[in-house]
Amino acid sequence: MSGLDADERVNRLRLARTEQVGAVTFHALLQRFGSAGRALEALPDLSRRGGRLHALRPVSRADAEREIAAGANTGARLMVFGDADYPPMLAAAEPAPPVLWLAGNTGLLSHTAIAIVGARIASSAGQRFARMLATDLGAAGLLVVSGMARGIDAAAHEGALASGTVAVLAGGIDDIYPPEHQALYQKIAARGLIVSENPPGRRAQARDFPRRNRIISGLSRGTVVVEAELRSGSLITARIAAEQGRDVWAVPGSPLDPRSRGVNDLIRQGAIVCEGADDILRELAASRPMEEPDRVTFSGPAMDESALQKATERLHAALLHHLSPTPVPIDELVRATGAPAGIVLAALVELVLAGRAELNPGGLASLAGDDPA
Repeated sequence: MSGLDADERVNRLRLARTEQVGAVTFHALLQRFGSAGRALEALPDLSRRGGRLHALRPVSRADAEREIAAGANTGARLMVFGDADYPPMLAAAEPAPPVLWLAGNTGLLSHTAIAIVGARIASSAGQRFARMLATDLGAAGLLVVSGMARGIDAAAHEGALASGTVAVLAGGIDDIYPPEHQALYQKIAARGLIVSENPPGRRAQARDFPRRNRIISGLSRGTVVVEAELRSGSLITARIAAEQGRDVWAVPGSPLDPRSRGVNDLIRQGAIVCEGADDILRELAASRPMEEPDRVTFSGPAMDESALQKATERLHAALLHHLSPTPVPIDELVRATGAPAGIVLAALVELVLAGRAELNPGGLASLAGDDPA
């Protein structure tokens, strides 16, 4: 099942759950140190280098084992980045979630998937179309992914129950939201798959929904938006899908319906028009290669830890000067400082661990806020 040994799997969970370590920082640390175990050993010193007064303490092995036991008690399975059956589409997303909890048929993750998302307060016609589209895609052998929200999400899951559907939750694997979807949750767990990156028992918070949306699009070859107002989570999912190099389809609607303004705007911006499953199947048959997202890596001249420490310490003040609460591309920081990209990223990681900066998806960095990346 896993390409990792048992200790490394637990250590990857510990690293992912440690304060200040989000998905972007997790992958940067893995790339730099080669294993979660070595990264955990380095965290206290790295955080002090970045200016943290009291060294960062990693999550303990006992705490990680308690989470594993809690997940097992719900009947869920832990998957960590690096496991042999970690979904390739999600692994290619930037950044891939370090940890997933899975309940149901994990074999579905090997299927080609299409996400269907849309308005929570959806029209009857929109829900009927989403249900029909999901049924038709399932009949064509595709897996349907959505977020188990009210409206379009629920209709898509219902339409794909017979063929296979994945519900990605914002809270823990046992956090059924909205509560009236208890029966739908049970049906998906029995016949499809429930996915969450959060610990069991965690209740969804506002900041969890964009992360959930990133997994929905990351699992999928493309995303279909059925109904969406101009400011909606569905449009965020569509934007993330485009950033991940995935296709985006939009179902056109009446200009008199506010729920159509978002999808019609997506079409103006270049989204593919979707009037049925054939539009999606035609695009997939073209087999255009996905565009890989830009990735910032520890590339550049090799150096030992002592030399790297000296190089990063010289960069901290300059990076803090150039950062602001608004995320900026890391390659702009590379140009501004004149330092190699790998050293800039290493210095940013130290500032992140100190709670002074954030690494954001899309190769962006900012001054620290309330939600480390």
